Amino acid sequence: MDNNSLHSIRFIPGVAMLLFLAGCSGIPHPAIQTELEACPQQTAVAIAAEQNQLSFLTASHTLVCAINTLQKSHDLAIQRTALGSRLCLTLAEREPNQDKREKFAAEGVKFAEIALEQGGQGDGAVHYYLAANLGLKVRDHIVLAMGSLDRLENEMKQAVALSPDIDDGGPLRLLGALYLKAPAWPKGIGDLDKALELLKQAVDQYPNHPLNHLFYAQALWEEGDQTSLSQAKAEFVLGEKLLAEGDWGYNKQPWGTEFNEFAQEHAEIASPIK
Repeated sequence: MDNNSLHSIRFIPGVAMLLFLAGCSGIPHPAIQTELEACPQQTAVAIAAEQNQLSFLTASHTLVCAINTLQKSHDLAIQRTALGSRLCLTLAEREPNQDKREKFAAEGVKFAEIALEQGGQGDGAVHYYLAANLGLKVRDHIVLAMGSLDRLENEMKQAVALSPDIDDGGPLRLLGALYLKAPAWPKGIGDLDKALELLKQAVDQYPNHPLNHLFYAQALWEEGDQTSLSQAKAEFVLGEKLLAEGDWGYNKQPWGTEFNEFAQEHAEIASPIK
């Protein structure tokens, strides 16, 4: 999603992520390793108080240090939030190395599972970042992904119901992408009509996020009629413009790759609209 994500729509979330779920919240996380300079002294309470300053604009070392501090915290009020899971997703989305990316995403799942155990079921952000990390973790393991489509759908539905505005429509974006990319019935839950409905809603309600337009363009392209193809081009061009002109920090490069890959697969998408 988070946007995170997630937010590559090539993922198909799956059962493999169940192997990475946290057990008891009393078991400490192993620290995420970093080769950068030592982390500053900080507390989980201080990090939580300043969490809005931690975003896709924040340096990776700062995020890693924050995560390592949160891993050691036994503050239940912090544990039941989506903070740790969100920071892990932020790191995973910008990480080009597959192994490191999957480790960050797996850690994000652990944080979210602990949040649910500690009473975070009513927080849409917990469900959203759990789903986004799940999908990103198994993005490159499609065979393992197939067994958990229902679970991902459920987590995303809860995020949509509770907090659709997270990450500029991230829950709508991710659930729409899931319906777009998952196998259709009877093998899976894929549903182009549902994808189009959700992604149009994301575009209409949250028009400033580039990936909302890219994902909607992909769904329109799948629909395939002449009107839809023309609209897909317009959405793609608008999404590219938003990405180029916005301050998207570390997300700009991976999101640009998403746009480029779709354009390469469908060369006519970038051609002038007639």
